[in-house]
Amino acid sequence: MMDRAMTLSETLIREHWLSEADYAELIACRTPEAAARLAEAALALRRAIYGDAVFTRGLIEISSVCKNDCLYCGIRRSNRHAERYRLTPEDILSCAEEGYGLGFRTFVLQGGEDPFFTDAVLCGVVSAIKARFPDCAVTLSMGERSRESYQALHDAGADRYLLRHETADPDHYARLHPAEMSFENRMRCLRDLRDIGYQVGCGFMVGSPFQTEATLAKDLAFIERFKPDMCGIGPFVPHHDTPFRDEPAGTLELTLFLLSVIRLIHPPVLLPATTALGTIHPQGRELGIQAGANVVMPNLSPVEVRKKYMLYDNKICTGEESAQCRGCLEVRMRAIGCYLAVDRGDIRPY
Repeated sequence: MMDRAMTLSETLIREHWLSEADYAELIACRTPEAAARLAEAALALRRAIYGDAVFTRGLIEISSVCKNDCLYCGIRRSNRHAERYRLTPEDILSCAEEGYGLGFRTFVLQGGEDPFFTDAVLCGVVSAIKARFPDCAVTLSMGERSRESYQALHDAGADRYLLRHETADPDHYARLHPAEMSFENRMRCLRDLRDIGYQVGCGFMVGSPFQTEATLAKDLAFIERFKPDMCGIGPFVPHHDTPFRDEPAGTLELTLFLLSVIRLIHPPVLLPATTALGTIHPQGRELGIQAGANVVMPNLSPVEVRKKYMLYDNKICTGEESAQCRGCLEVRMRAIGCYLAVDRGDIRPY
């Protein structure tokens, strides 16, 4: 098994791709030795393209209201215990102003699919941020919208859009989402975003319910084909008010392994060490960076709402001030030989 894992690892390092069957086998027969070899190669690739820079994104969680009912999500529509809030456009601009002063040059506006944030409202927010901070990138993570909506937001100045594909297997997708949501529409959204000209991010939860080596192999093959500018993966962490409350969380080991694999599949990808990774292990984000990641996303949301944006249980950084959060991350990154870059952190050619 060790020989096969190392053989597949060396092929991936050399060729930057495997067949779908080989991806599944690599995951199934992975060993600590193969993981270490992949991490070593992924780290070398990241350094060759980005040096020791770790890019920061200032995360502003603008609403915990959501019309969807995804089975894994703590702010799902049918969770009557979720605390709902939405930031005003003025609140959002204030968060961006604070973040700019702290050195953030990318702002990520993330929220549930809240009907309040119509194209008119959201375009106004994007335009205001771009007018105030023209040297900054604006990233949106606001779920599934129409092509016309995505175009309007891009015209208003949005640079990037994050939309996790969640799984590249249609049957698996159906087991994670309510009947009114479809795999085909999620893929349509990603295609539209790419066609319009966004820098596009996809991603998935590691260890989500019903996930197998075969479904993960489909995810890796999709990333290989789609070549996203960003790819957000993190461990599945259950929320106590969802149907998946009793499901086991995704593991640190498999998440780190897949971070390395994704860096090798698509070397220039912007790859976050996620908050969920930091939630399941005290050094999760540092370990993610050492496995090949190069992005962290400190929270710029007002402190009083952070605990209300609870997608999963035990989420970290719900009480820290923004300056403390960024300062803490700076110290953590320095300890592993990296630094927090003060720039937009665009994808670089390879």
